[in-house]
Amino acid sequence: MTTPWRALAAEAVGATGLLAAVVGSGVMATRLTDDVGVQLLANAVASVAALGVLVACLAPVSGAHFNPAVSLAQAIRGDLPWRHLSPYVVAQVAGGVLGTVLANLMYDLPAVAASTTGRGGAGQWLGETLATAGLLMVVGFVARGGRERMAPLLVAGWILAAYWFTSSTSFANPAVTVARTLSDTFAGIAPASAPGFVLAQLAGVAVGLPLMSLVAAPRATTTFESPETPQETP
Repeated sequence: MTTPWRALAAEAVGATGLLAAVVGSGVMATRLTDDVGVQLLANAVASVAALGVLVACLAPVSGAHFNPAVSLAQAIRGDLPWRHLSPYVVAQVAGGVLGTVLANLMYDLPAVAASTTGRGGAGQWLGETLATAGLLMVVGFVARGGRERMAPLLVAGWILAAYWFTSSTSFANPAVTVARTLSDTFAGIAPASAPGFVLAQLAGVAVGLPLMSLVAAPRATTTFESPETPQETP
């Protein structure tokens, strides 16, 4: 069976909503206050609130990854069929780009503007590795521990915490990283800085997978069963 279109649509819609929240709240924050701490707080709260809602609504359809790193880890663990990985990644990146464009347009900014905010260095790359590895541990805990109902709270809680304790403010998502190069706003990242972040996130997958194996229960059923059922296909 090919990847259900409804699952791909859910991934694209989720990534769109997430990036609209991340970029849009960053713009709003900078227009309301000059205090960088308050700006980050506003950006973090709005972003994780949107993430929690999107996970709660879309997890039954696609698993609510919205993140190529999560999808890759789930494929390696056997929770996502490998043939679905590439379509998932395409949907996530496309949705993220669309969400960024929509956020830019909401605030009368150019639809696409390359960010000039440089982010990088060993400290920030380490932050991205830790943020991504921790996210994968949370996903494993939810998927293998029978705690699916807690996913919105646990995933959003980790990202909120990582916004504040990591030096990178926790992108933890290659699709988010790529999309945020297209907005020269508070949430942006310069295109030249993006490859280092993506590599650090992939390193987070390499670190997070063994840790996930230590803390998560053995796989009993795949988390992708719901989209595979007939009612989940168009």
